[in-house]
Amino acid sequence: MPSVQQTARWVAAQRARESERSDRLFLDPLAGHLAGEEGRAALRISEQFNPRHQSTADYIVTRTRFLDEFAIQGNKKGIRQVVIVAAGMDARAYRLPWRDGTTLYELDYPELLDSKDQLLNRQGTIAQCHRITLGANLESEWGDPLISAGFHPEQASLWLIEGLLYYLHEAAVNGILQQVARLAAPGSQLSADLVSQSCLSSAWMKEALEAMKQNGMGWYFGSDDPSALFAKHGWQAEIKNPDVEAAKYDPERFPVSANPPVQLPPMFFVVASR
Repeated sequence: MPSVQQTARWVAAQRARESERSDRLFLDPLAGHLAGEEGRAALRISEQFNPRHQSTADYIVTRTRFLDEFAIQGNKKGIRQVVIVAAGMDARAYRLPWRDGTTLYELDYPELLDSKDQLLNRQGTIAQCHRITLGANLESEWGDPLISAGFHPEQASLWLIEGLLYYLHEAAVNGILQQVARLAAPGSQLSADLVSQSCLSSAWMKEALEAMKQNGMGWYFGSDDPSALFAKHGWQAEIKNPDVEAAKYDPERFPVSANPPVQLPPMFFVVASR
């Protein structure tokens, strides 16, 4: 649990750092509070010792902006149920312009959500939607508890699975996607990020992956055919290159080749519908 919470706070620290920039891709006023000193310390260590820190930071801020826009667009089109699987220290319930009648469900470890709520309560923040938290081990059964919390499986829903799937083994990934498929009615939308299996098995990633495992946050799952993975669970998926998406937001800050490679990038975003 400590490593999961530390990672959540480290990501929040990345969002706080981005929010301080004049050319920021998004503004997250709560990120600094949710990061706390633990998250800021983890960020400093990453900046000092991780030679790929900047590319990791760029990926996280691009992913945040991408999922923000995905969620906002789905909400504008009429989807009023939003589920964030592995919500961590995410503050979208507070900072995005949700339409009236929106309910946002946050799923994560009970200890993490309790800690998050304590931090939010100190700020006196008010969510921009009806926010419901559900403490659960995501590798166990959480579908029925979600329904008991008010989720309506017969209505369209929007799902965000951010920074989670590569930390799990294949059986757990399929277990989560099976539960989502059972709950997602026709018209539902989903976005997630994944790593390619080729990246996980590459020689240049071996040292980094081993260090991550030693710190309790190893990457275990990747896919070189994400469209087939999501199709198996009833989704029509489109794959997006994070570098290309970043260049759309700010081509000067995130330059990309005019002819980006056709092959699957090491990391990618999935946009899917039912």
